[in-house]
Amino acid sequence: MANAVIDVAELGKVVPSGEGSLTILHEISFSVTAGEAVAIVGASGSGKSTLLGLMAGLDLATSGSVRLGGENLAALDEDSRAELRGRMLGFVFQSFQLLPALTALENTMLPLELAGRGDAPATAEAMLKRVGLGERLGHYPKHLSGGEQQRVALARAFAMRPQLLLADEPTGNLDAATGAQIIELMFDMNAESGTTLILVTHDEALAHRCGRTLRLAGGRLVS
Repeated sequence: MANAVIDVAELGKVVPSGEGSLTILHEISFSVTAGEAVAIVGASGSGKSTLLGLMAGLDLATSGSVRLGGENLAALDEDSRAELRGRMLGFVFQSFQLLPALTALENTMLPLELAGRGDAPATAEAMLKRVGLGERLGHYPKHLSGGEQQRVALARAFAMRPQLLLADEPTGNLDAATGAQIIELMFDMNAESGTTLILVTHDEALAHRCGRTLRLAGGRLVS
């Protein structure tokens, strides 16, 4: 699709298993266009996280293709895929993925610094203020609540103004009230920045917040 931010075509993933092999994904095809919010739902073990890893180029498919910003990920070497990720993608994970030895400000600055941005401190501070953590800049992850850690993760993800945000069960480790606050914040920031959102979740109510839902079962897309 010409204006697709990401295009997945006949994607398959097979891994060794015992004496044979295990097919995790079967010929998955879909496209996501700029500005869309798409939920990928399915039971545990349906292949959601594997699909997310393939879309990000963190792993390579056995068959089919992923085109991110028009680039075929399989045709790029590891360094080129990392460069494309840094330029195009933001990530929000269930487990926050903050570096424990860095403060909230330093965690948020990290992708900006890796991209050589001279405005990293100011941009990171502004993003942390946007998520309500202006008073927590010097705090380390162990001194932040789960909700606060996920706010740092949101600030870090949006700091680079990514074209595509990949969110993997972003409220999975949070209580219901905190999770609801994080989701409101994520959708607000997504709208403000005009980012394309792909959200992996097993939460049907959360999926309904997106404009379109893709359903995985047994490694296949089902209607």
